[in-house]
Amino acid sequence: MSASEARAEVLAARLSALGLTARVERHAAYTSIEAEVLEVLPAESWREVLEVVAEADRFGLLASSLTGRTLWAAVNKAVPATGDVRGPGRQR
Repeated sequence: MSASEARAEVLAARLSALGLTARVERHAAYTSIEAEVLEVLPAESWREVLEVVAEADRFGLLASSLTGRTLWAAVNKAVPATGDVRGPGRQR
């Protein structure tokens, strides 16, 4: 298991400890963590969840009336070079 995959597994375990069911998926450039968010999540739990996902390289929340709310986070497999930190097509 690579360092990024291990990091993603730790984040998923921490989300699970907060009562969310987390899924980990491996992709070519990153490892993702997704968790369905309950309709009623106490404010204190939100703070804890945000502290966990803030340790990922990217994170967000998808919300729709059809699928509910899905929290996601991504951990990059490779550290970007200095000129590459703004993303593809956005280099200086």
